Amino acid sequence: MLGISTSNLGNVVVLRLRGKIILGETVALRNAVACQMDASVIVLDLARVTAIDAHGLGVLLKLRAQTEADGIEFRLVNVHRLVGRILEITRLDSVFEIGTERADWSRTSRRRFSLLASLAACA
Repeated sequence: MLGISTSNLGNVVVLRLRGKIILGETVALRNAVACQMDASVIVLDLARVTAIDAHGLGVLLKLRAQTEADGIEFRLVNVHRLVGRILEITRLDSVFEIGTERADWSRTSRRRFSLLASLAACA
């Protein structure tokens, strides 16, 4: 089963996924992203995702297209080595914005980064 925990940092939503993004396990992910339409950035943290199949790749592509059509940035961070290899083989590593969590935050606008820093100080 795919587990999802959500963190809101201002207009940035981080969805930390745990498990496998495979056929039969993606409904929760689609629902979690659909609930975040007020965000300006949605980040999927894939550090604890151990497998992804063709269906899961398709879901990620669809989520990316839907969010970006709504003006929401869509990013992947902390991609597990095995999942990263699949993204490389399928050449989807050039489609998705992929990085480490720290590098991902540094690509946000200065205003958003300042907001994130101030929120982190409060935590």
